[in-house]
Amino acid sequence: MGISTPGIGSGLDVNGIISKLMSVEQQPLIALNNKVASYQAKLSGFGMLKSALSQFQSAMQGLSAIGQFQAVSATLADATIASASASSSATPGTYALEVSSLAQAQKLVAAGQTSASTAIGSGATTTLTFDFGTISGGTFSNGTYTGASFTSNGSGTKTVTINASNNSLSGIRDAINSANIGVSATIVNDGSASPYRLVLTDNTTGKTNSMKISVSGDATISSLLSQDPANNTGQALSETVTAQNANFKIDGVAVTKTTNTISDAIQGVTLNLTKTNVGSPTNITVARDTGSVTKAVNAFVAAYNSINQTLSDASAYNATTKQAAILNGDPSVSLIQNQIRRVLSTPVAGGASAFTLLPQLGVTFQKDGSLAVDSTKLQSAVTSNFSDIAGLFAAVGKSSDSLVAYSSASTKTASGAYSIKVTQLATQGSATASAAAGLTITAGANDTLQVLVDGVSASVTLPPGSYATAAALATAVQSQINGASAFVAAGSAVTVTQSAGVLKIISNRYGSSSAANITGGNGQANLNFGGSAVVTTGVDTAGTINGVAAAGSGQYLTGATGDASEGLKIQVTGGSLGARGTVNYSQGYAYQFNTLANSLLGTGGLISASTDGINASLKSLAKDQLDLNAQLVNIEARYRAQFTALDTMISSMNTTSSFLTQQLANLPKIA
Repeated sequence: MGISTPGIGSGLDVNGIISKLMSVEQQPLIALNNKVASYQAKLSGFGMLKSALSQFQSAMQGLSAIGQFQAVSATLADATIASASASSSATPGTYALEVSSLAQAQKLVAAGQTSASTAIGSGATTTLTFDFGTISGGTFSNGTYTGASFTSNGSGTKTVTINASNNSLSGIRDAINSANIGVSATIVNDGSASPYRLVLTDNTTGKTNSMKISVSGDATISSLLSQDPANNTGQALSETVTAQNANFKIDGVAVTKTTNTISDAIQGVTLNLTKTNVGSPTNITVARDTGSVTKAVNAFVAAYNSINQTLSDASAYNATTKQAAILNGDPSVSLIQNQIRRVLSTPVAGGASAFTLLPQLGVTFQKDGSLAVDSTKLQSAVTSNFSDIAGLFAAVGKSSDSLVAYSSASTKTASGAYSIKVTQLATQGSATASAAAGLTITAGANDTLQVLVDGVSASVTLPPGSYATAAALATAVQSQINGASAFVAAGSAVTVTQSAGVLKIISNRYGSSSAANITGGNGQANLNFGGSAVVTTGVDTAGTINGVAAAGSGQYLTGATGDASEGLKIQVTGGSLGARGTVNYSQGYAYQFNTLANSLLGTGGLISASTDGINASLKSLAKDQLDLNAQLVNIEARYRAQFTALDTMISSMNTTSSFLTQQLANLPKIA
C-alpha cells in the first residue's frame, strides 16, 4: 500500500513545512485583501456622504422657494363667519367683514311616487333639457313663482335622455347624475303615502344658476319634471332652496359674488364664507408671517450644520486613540467642505435684496465651522425688512418698472442687474364684426357658430331667444365659446365686447399664436362676421435684455443664449416703448447650495467620480486577487511535489540504512 499522506514514510512534517512556506507566499495576497477592504470602507463612506448630501439638497431645494420667506397669514376674529388664507401678494392690514347672505344653489323637489323602481310613463324616448339662468320679478310662494321671468346665463343647455330602460324614479336619478350636466339628483323618502321624491340640486351656487327644465316626449314624465319659472302653470317641481348670491361688505363696501369662496375681494386673500353676521362685523387680520420666516432660516442653519458635521466626521482623526475616519485624507471631502463654506463667505450678488450676507440676519460662523443664530437680531431683521429676507436664500428677481415683472430664470442665468428695453408690446388677436349683430337667435336658423381661437376650431350653439341688448348677446357668445370642450382642453378663452351693437371677439392670449374669429356657421351672418370683419393676429413682445436682443413669446421676453441673461424671463404687461428700467436677479444661498449639491451628486460630479474611481480600483484588485490565488495554488502544488519527493527519498534512504545496519550486524565479528 502506497504512502498517501506526506511525512508518513519518513516522519517529515510536510504539511507543517508547506503551511509555513505558504504563509510567507500569501503576504502579497493579504496586503491585497487589506487594500480591497480599505476601498470597500471608502465606498461605504462615500455612500453615507451621498445620502447626507441628498438630504442637504432636499432641504435646500425647499428653502430656495421664495414662498418660504414671504408667507402671509390671514385670520378672523370670529372664525365661525369665514376662514381665510393669504398669498405673498396680500397687503398686511385689518379688514372688517360683514356677511348678510351666503351663496346657495337652487334645489327642486318633484312630486312623490309610491315606488322608486316602478316605471313612470310609457317608456317613450324623452329628452330633459336643462337651461341655467336668473329668475327675476313676480312673486314666490309655496315653492312656485308667479309672474316671474327667466333669463339664460348663456352657459348652454344640457340634455338627458330617458327611455324604457331608465324611466323609473331611480333610473331618472342615475341618468341625470351620469350625464354630468352640473346637476345632482337624489331620492328622499318623506314617509308619506307616496314617499319617494326626486330632488335636483344645481352644483353651482349663485343667483344666475337657477334651473329651467323642458321635457319633450312622454307626457307623464313631463308632468313630473317640467319646470319653467316664467310659466305660472309650467312648474311641476317645487323650489325648496332658492339660488342666491353671497352678499357681504368689506370695510363697508358692498360686494356680491356667486360663490362662498372668494379670491378677488381683497387682493391676495381667499375667503370661504360660512355664516352670516349682519350688524356684527368681524375683523380679518392680514399679517406677514414672521414666524414661518424665522422657522425657515433656522431650518437652513440646521441643514448646513448637519452636512458640515457629516463632512467633519468623515475626515476626522482622533489623536488620542490614533483612529482615523473612513475618508480621512481623501481630498474629495475637504474639497466639498471648502466649496460649501466658500458659498457662505461670498456675498449674494445681483441687488435683488438689501441683505447680502448671513451675519446681517444674525447668522454667524462658530469656531467649529458650524452656524449659530442670534434670535434677537434675526427677529429684528425679519420685522424691519420682511420682503428682503427671501433674496438672501431663494432665487429672486425684482423690477424697477411696475409693468415689467420678473417671471423666472434658468441655471444658466447669472446674478446681476439687467437693463430692459421694449421695442414692441404684445397684442391680442381679435375679430370685429362689420355691423351690429342681430339680437334674435332662432334654433336651427342662426344659432351655430364655427369659431377659431388660437389655432383651435370648434362649433358652438347659442341659446335661442330675443336678447334685450347687444351686451347680453355678447355675454352669451363669450360663455358658449369659453365653455366649448376643445377650447377648454387647449387652455384658450376669449372676451366678447360690443360697441354700438357691433361685437368684437378678443383672444385672452397674447402674441403671435393669439387669434380669434367666427369663421362659419349659420349664425355667422347674423353677427356680421365674415369677409368684411376686421381680423387682427396677435404680435409677440420684442426688446432687449442686457442690451442683447431677447426672444419674445406673447408678453414674455427671455434672455439670449450665451449672454449672462440667458434664461431670464420677464413679462411686459404694458407701458411705453423704449428703456424700461432694470431687473435685478439674485441667487440666494439656499438656491446656490441646491445647485452645488446637484452638481456634486449628478453624473460626472465629484461623488460619482470618486465612487467610480473606487469601483474601478476594486475591479482591478479583484482580477489581481484571482491571479494571485491561482499563483498560490501552483506554488503550493510545487512545494507539495518537492517535499513529497524528498519524503520518499528520505524514506528510501531510511530503508536502505536499516537494511545495511541489519547486514552489518550479521557479518562475522572480527576477533
